[in-house]
Amino acid sequence: MKIAIPVENGMLCSHFGHAPQFAIVEIEGSDIKASSIETPPPHEPGVLPRWLKEMGVDHVICGGIGARAVELLNQAGIEVSAGVGSDDPAKVVEAFIRGELQGASGPTCSGHGHKHGHSCAH
Repeated sequence: MKIAIPVENGMLCSHFGHAPQFAIVEIEGSDIKASSIETPPPHEPGVLPRWLKEMGVDHVICGGIGARAVELLNQAGIEVSAGVGSDDPAKVVEAFIRGELQGASGPTCSGHGHKHGHSCAH
């Protein structure tokens, strides 16, 4: 299984679509087999779900994410765990492996205005 976590400055990025990088973690059973930091293509609607699918990602773990992004990720066969409270990607992965990750399977943001930020429930 491959997990994608949006990161900024080594910490969980507060919003999926604005992440400058993604930690890609490959898990087999309860072991981390590989991890890397990848830079996504420029943000446009639908680009990130396609890019992640092409990389073989099965699951996205994030803080804030909008309804359309969740829909597109799900259509690509990628599960979403959103509203994650920890800022430390390593702790997020550990919690996921243990089956203890706290999050939602749907959107956590009600919308965004690209000039004025976004309105999130996280």
